[in-house]
Amino acid sequence: MQLNDMLMIGAAAGLVSFFISLLIVHSQKWHGFISHDHDLDGIQKVHALAVPRVGGLAVVGGIFVGMLVYALFFPKQLSSGRITTIVLLISAGAPAFMAGIAEDLTKRISVRIRLLATFSSSLLASALIGATVNGLDIWGVDNLLQMMPVAVLVTALVVAGGANAVNIIDGFNGLAGSIITIMALAIVAVAVQHHDLLVATIGLLGAGSAIGFLLVNFPRGKLFLGDGGAYFLGFWVAEAAVLLLVRNASVNAWQVLSICAYPVIEVMFSMYRRRIIQQVSPGAPDRLHLHTLVYRRVVRKLIKVEPPQAWLRNATTAGVIVPWVAVMALISVLVGQSMLACMALVIFQVVFYVGVYRRLVRGRWTRSAATDEVVAFEPL
Repeated sequence: MQLNDMLMIGAAAGLVSFFISLLIVHSQKWHGFISHDHDLDGIQKVHALAVPRVGGLAVVGGIFVGMLVYALFFPKQLSSGRITTIVLLISAGAPAFMAGIAEDLTKRISVRIRLLATFSSSLLASALIGATVNGLDIWGVDNLLQMMPVAVLVTALVVAGGANAVNIIDGFNGLAGSIITIMALAIVAVAVQHHDLLVATIGLLGAGSAIGFLLVNFPRGKLFLGDGGAYFLGFWVAEAAVLLLVRNASVNAWQVLSICAYPVIEVMFSMYRRRIIQQVSPGAPDRLHLHTLVYRRVVRKLIKVEPPQAWLRNATTAGVIVPWVAVMALISVLVGQSMLACMALVIFQVVFYVGVYRRLVRGRWTRSAATDEVVAFEPL
């Protein structure tokens, strides 16, 4: 199978995702009572209109149909086990997707249950397709990963963390979908460099379905990815990264981390900020993520629009962050053969993130006595 064939599979996933997205949007008068995000006053919400938040149905549908196209047009791949692996990977992602879509429809699924669901999906992937990391290029840790229970646990934590990281950055039109696309395509590029057609196909399925969704989500936000879509795509890309490491000993883990650095840094810094600085639950929602601060402290001051054009500011937030992520991913692909270069790139991204964050906050975090809300002060 050639690269052009894999691109066709990704395109099929994208087309199906796009048409399902359109179908959801144009049929919302029948399902909006359950699929709409009606909580417009939520602490993390910046949109003004209620729209469907079940975009996860489109991305999962796109990946599933893309897999069917793979099976129909390339039946010989059945004997190689590639199609079977993709089917099993879709099955493993079911708990993460179901917990997320249940939250999208009911708004009653706790953070703990959703975390357990993404953790379970990773355990299933380890059991079904052997997606278990046995080395992270970290002295001492790699020795521990030679013990299978430790390796399975660490892999589950990494994948669950990746899925939740995507959910955290899913706050503005085009942001999560674009970053998923960039990470998936970067993994595809590395996989092609190492002649790994399975991982390249998995990455293209994820990127294609994300792009199909983005055509409806960006820039006006007519459809949201929702927890179901964010968890599943986060799981999908995380598993592609794990399989890339498992199947290619010459790929170093620092390259993969540098490709996926932004959402990973966001979730790790958010946990530190909430638990250590604010002393609140790491799962507590707030308006202090980097993308939210970019919107509040930069975009809203630069772009003055009336409410009917509020989508412009929303979409501009992705326009500020996504190019940075794309440049870092491109450099990661180009310098990936050097572990030291990739380590330096990860450190650089951490330092840059913290520096930008401190510049946007310019102060400390505290609680408002009036609202008991965690707030940041001393704006730009």
